[in-house]
Amino acid sequence: MQKSDVLIIGSGVAGLSTAIYTAMKRPDLQITVLTKTNERKTNTSYAQGGIATVWNLENDDFESHIADTLDAGDGLCDPRIVRIVIEEGHDRVKQIIEWGARFDKNEKNKYDLGREGGHSKNRILHYKDITGWEIQRTLSDKVKEFDNVRILEHYFALDVITQHHLGYSVTKATPDIRCFGVYAFDKQSHKIETFAAKVTVIATGGAGQIYRATTNPVIATGDGIAMVYRAKGRLANMEFVQFHPTALYTLTDENPDFLISEAVRGFGAILKSKEGEEFMHKYDERKSLAPRDIVARAIDYEMKVRGDEYMCLDCRHLDQKKFLDHFPNIYKKCKSIGIDPFEQLIPVVPACHYICGGIRTDDMGRSSIQNLYAAGECTNTGLHGANRLASNSLLEGLVFGERIHRDIIATIDQRATKDKLPDWDIRGTTAPKEMVLITQSWKELKEIMSNYVGIVRTDVRLRRALNRLNLLYNETEDIYKNSILSPQLCELRNLITIAYLVTKSGMSRKESRGLHYNTDYPNHFDFIDQTYL
Repeated sequence: MQKSDVLIIGSGVAGLSTAIYTAMKRPDLQITVLTKTNERKTNTSYAQGGIATVWNLENDDFESHIADTLDAGDGLCDPRIVRIVIEEGHDRVKQIIEWGARFDKNEKNKYDLGREGGHSKNRILHYKDITGWEIQRTLSDKVKEFDNVRILEHYFALDVITQHHLGYSVTKATPDIRCFGVYAFDKQSHKIETFAAKVTVIATGGAGQIYRATTNPVIATGDGIAMVYRAKGRLANMEFVQFHPTALYTLTDENPDFLISEAVRGFGAILKSKEGEEFMHKYDERKSLAPRDIVARAIDYEMKVRGDEYMCLDCRHLDQKKFLDHFPNIYKKCKSIGIDPFEQLIPVVPACHYICGGIRTDDMGRSSIQNLYAAGECTNTGLHGANRLASNSLLEGLVFGERIHRDIIATIDQRATKDKLPDWDIRGTTAPKEMVLITQSWKELKEIMSNYVGIVRTDVRLRRALNRLNLLYNETEDIYKNSILSPQLCELRNLITIAYLVTKSGMSRKESRGLHYNTDYPNHFDFIDQTYL
């Protein structure tokens, strides 16, 4: 059994910022970070557009950013959390700049603030079209300064350890569920190890791999959310899955799909049909800069009405030099498939991008399970509501990483590490005989979710999806109970859990709001606060 004071699962913006802030204040604490691949391969590193914060106080203010966030969230944001993130976010961004983050500047040596859908002002700090990569680089370099932080790569977290593993009955009604650490699979030694800690932080990112088309990396399998659900922790609003309107359409089965950043539309690109006709004016007065839920539904509807496989982005009228300065990787990718953005329309389709629901936390990142925190995309803090405003996610990770560290510092000396925990029980299991069963189930899962629980939903589709998912669940649980564990099997199991939660939550919400659009309730608003699971 390996012991730590602080155990963090995930090495993206939320996980590493928590580790850094904690290590800065308490160099005496032993902090362990587990990541299931290498440290820099995270959801964070795939973020293109930027990080939103009020920077130019002459032309912008906190109230405007708050209003834009609340508007995008379609009535389900927690206004208090929104204010916390927006107001504290400015200092968190200043801090990461002090740590070495490089954001693009203009010819006057001032930050080149971009604009994205749903924002009323230019407030997006960016580094070319790979802002997430730059933030990941900054944090990964910074964390190396602290001797009390160790990062263990290629460790796949399996389960949150609670009283359940000590032989006690634990249900959602249990008032004092406590976390003692996690079980994790060492992908190099193929052994399952026990990690005990005074406090554990889940920062495992999203779950975009439940869909066929997604901008998320292959590691985005909802592991943290699924673990907390199995541990009887509280989740909320899992039905709100954000589809990015503009993933690059190709004839190849890329995984993940290449993202054409929203910043391209903020730069002036216009959504059009294959024939060059504009259409967004029919859906929102903000046209191509409407919030993502509106734009994604509009593209989906236009594709179905026209019978087209994609819509287009028109960049031909944009300043070529500035475009190349801002979006060098997008330009390079388009050229690699034979498209010159300065001469041709860029074909785009919506793709799964972000989970707005997740582990329910309070304003200090505390989950419903004692000694267990959560931060980043795996959470439901109340910031995003029914639809995330573009570029608010990296900001949320930084803010809650810092807030969690404050709560840890204030309470950790009153907490203790469990001296003895049982080893993972592998008795009665054998090596899986047919990996094809796992890979085929993964394909079936993606088809089910893409066909029945996508951008537009109906009660009939949701019921059919739930029936199919139940069959997949039973088949996978049978393999799980009788086979030696593998990362592929565990990821499949987690994805089926996430798919079930998204579908079940969607069935509970008898209205259309934000990212959840059900044609059986197109204009029906019940103002359901949360759908808890």
